[in-house]
Amino acid sequence: MKNHILLSGLLLLSVVFVGNVAAQHDESSKAVAGGGVLVKGWTGEIDAKEKADGMTLNSAKLAKEGKGMRVTTGPAVTYWDAKKTAKGDYTVGATFTEAKYMSINDHPHPYGIMVGGNDLGTANASYLYCAAYGNGSFIFRGFGPAPFQLGGRAPIKNDAVNKAAGVGQPVTQIIAVTVKGDSISCSINNKIVATHTRSEVVGAGKLKSTDGHYGLRFGHNTDATVTDFKKSKTQ
Repeated sequence: MKNHILLSGLLLLSVVFVGNVAAQHDESSKAVAGGGVLVKGWTGEIDAKEKADGMTLNSAKLAKEGKGMRVTTGPAVTYWDAKKTAKGDYTVGATFTEAKYMSINDHPHPYGIMVGGNDLGTANASYLYCAAYGNGSFIFRGFGPAPFQLGGRAPIKNDAVNKAAGVGQPVTQIIAVTVKGDSISCSINNKIVATHTRSEVVGAGKLKSTDGHYGLRFGHNTDATVTDFKKSKTQ
């Protein structure tokens, strides 16, 4: 009888623990006050799931800040300048800074560079992005138009990715995506963390092309500044 009671108690604790973990990682998106795209020439699109939950592009915010931009989300969103595209061999990079790590979320969320954007703003949109988390991990993923992963579903730990000293502390990542010949790679803080062949990235259910718009990708409920955003020729 005692063993039965003990076992029942342990099972109940397990259910509560699993439920709490699930709740922590099911954080809902919180609309940003005064949101919208406030940088001339830029536009964006939130994820389909966010739209289904009632969010809009104005639920996130892209604004000028100093010589750079500041993104505050809201829903997960992809931003791009409608007049800027990249073709052939190129590198697109920027510096991302969370002034206060996890300031508006309860677990780390990613931000990074988007390339190969085609049919953006439509149901057929395809693009690739590499994004970092302030806990020392990164993801290399895309939409084609359904989501696809490079390197697996879970974020990948890598020593090149900077870690915040703690919640509310600053953390900075230099992120770049490079297209060169048959390879597409992501570097974080000037170290290549992943490289894939064109055949792994372009094709049915993946990218339409590595040529296309480039821009920014932010997870939901994230606040960071973007500086030195630029496209350059691949060396």
